Amino acid sequence: MGLMIEVNHLSFAYEKDKPVFSDISFHLQPGKIFTILGPNGTGKSTLIKCLVGLLSPESGDIHLSGEKKESISHRKQARIMAYVPQAHQIIFPFPVLDYVLMGRSPHLPVFGQPGSKDYLKAMQALKKVGVDYLADRPISEISGGEFQLVSIARALTQSPSLLILDEPTSHLDFGNQFKVLSIIEELAGEGLSVVMSSHFPDHAFLISHLVAVMQETRFIGIGTADEVITKELMEQAYGIDVVISTVSECGRTVCLPVRKNNQVMN
Repeated sequence: MGLMIEVNHLSFAYEKDKPVFSDISFHLQPGKIFTILGPNGTGKSTLIKCLVGLLSPESGDIHLSGEKKESISHRKQARIMAYVPQAHQIIFPFPVLDYVLMGRSPHLPVFGQPGSKDYLKAMQALKKVGVDYLADRPISEISGGEFQLVSIARALTQSPSLLILDEPTSHLDFGNQFKVLSIIEELAGEGLSVVMSSHFPDHAFLISHLVAVMQETRFIGIGTADEVITKELMEQAYGIDVVISTVSECGRTVCLPVRKNNQVMN
């Protein structure tokens, strides 16, 4: 099976500044989920912006489905890869359905108009993430959590092979966090590759095939969740005491912060 995305020795620095990250490498097969963990300010979002082309890396290369990314047209890249940012301000009160429909743009002729099949794709995507009831609502009037779900629907409407998400659960309540993770896992089961950043080791335990921990410009660990989300590595990355434990009732492994007196924080 070929690689969906391959990143080799990627580095980035803002002009005349120290590197934001350096020598980052990873590869991901179709149908796999890669989660990048790490504290604030370590370059996770910057790395993702380099992956999707919003920033240009200083060195290194990115391959999509075996092709060097810089040799692929922007239009073709948009058919391969969809991006959901952390936050995105919408000024104009588009109907939600119209906003999601914009995801079909890479598949339309220049100056072409979406047809019935495109509208169907958009509605199917809204339904998949459970917000089809918002289709006619002005997007400026929905909540932050609803907007995150709508943004994922728009990305799915692109029919990508690779989905890249920057902290996809950051604006969601507890229930919707689990819902989004379940959707991501389901999409991977259908063959979609996923790269996402997160602040939550538990989310990586729950759905990820590959996990990296980012600190001080580099990956300090990359592997399976069990290999990477260890007490030693989490304490090194986040600067707090933690305990890695298995919840017997559901068989899940979790990472919990611990107070100085060795009590698990509620």
